[in-house]
Amino acid sequence: MHNSPVAEAPPIREPRHAPVAHVVRGGLVEGVHHGSVVVLGADGEARLRIGDTEAAFYPRSALKPLQAVAMVRAGLPLDGELLALTAASHSGEERHLAGARRILERAGLTEDRLRNVPDLPFDPAVRDSWVRQGRHPSSLAQNCSGKHAAMLLTCTLNGWSLHDYLDPRHPLQQAIAEIVEDLTGQRVARVTVDGCGAPLFAVSLHGLARAAARIAGAAPGTPEARVADAMRGHPEMVSGAGRDVAALMRAVPGLLAKDGFEGVQVAALPDGRAVAVKIADGADRARVPVAAAALARAGVDPVALVPFGGAPVLGGGRSVGEVRVVRAPAPESLPACA
Repeated sequence: MHNSPVAEAPPIREPRHAPVAHVVRGGLVEGVHHGSVVVLGADGEARLRIGDTEAAFYPRSALKPLQAVAMVRAGLPLDGELLALTAASHSGEERHLAGARRILERAGLTEDRLRNVPDLPFDPAVRDSWVRQGRHPSSLAQNCSGKHAAMLLTCTLNGWSLHDYLDPRHPLQQAIAEIVEDLTGQRVARVTVDGCGAPLFAVSLHGLARAAARIAGAAPGTPEARVADAMRGHPEMVSGAGRDVAALMRAVPGLLAKDGFEGVQVAALPDGRAVAVKIADGADRARVPVAAAALARAGVDPVALVPFGGAPVLGGGRSVGEVRVVRAPAPESLPACA
């Protein structure tokens, strides 16, 4: 445990987002993506804040590394690719399904004990192949099955009940909430249900970046370092082949990265530098370019970030523009978000 002071919960309010990306077509700004961005230096201090980095928000699947840390602290004996799958929003590839089965087998359980919502694979090509084969939605194919399988294994090892492992009052979820507060350094503002059915905890964007920095820079052998090493060592298990999160971790040595639905991205380096992004309208096309720009502001080599710098805008099947990051004001000109 860090045993660091835990601040009060972030305020619940309509976020004060700011423009972070322009959709440019034929030289004109056709659309604007609003959002919030925070960049932390190696000393933990905010070097850049755009929008509302202190309001309560739901990190969605960007919370999974924290959930994985909580499970490791509770005795989850996984490492390597299976621990990476625990923190994954996977594509539903056969390696992901096989990994989730292996986790369940270690608990002596089968797929029917999973309580995440049945779904088709997340990756479009994998999903199309699945449908052509006449396969139906399943809990194993749903992108959070690795996390849910690990939750069941953690419960089994601790003698906790299995049928209600998604109840926020369950010992597992209470342990996760405690670790979320420890790593973010703030009380949870609100608890709801994520898309997969698991409890979801509201924190601030700043708190999420702080947690990622603590995981990425943790001392070797700690639960945090085990999770970080697993994710960095097996980025395709965290996401999937061709996914931007895996590509980003491959491109930037030592980078820990995790995305979340509704336009959330967090990334951190071993020296404590970290960024967190929330796109207000949930657009993936803005999430990656804005995160790349934030990483460049954090000091990552811009050359490594070129492939992530902007999504093309198409017209007639050819590029006629791009999603372009709004130039950020100088850090010193930004007021504190209270």
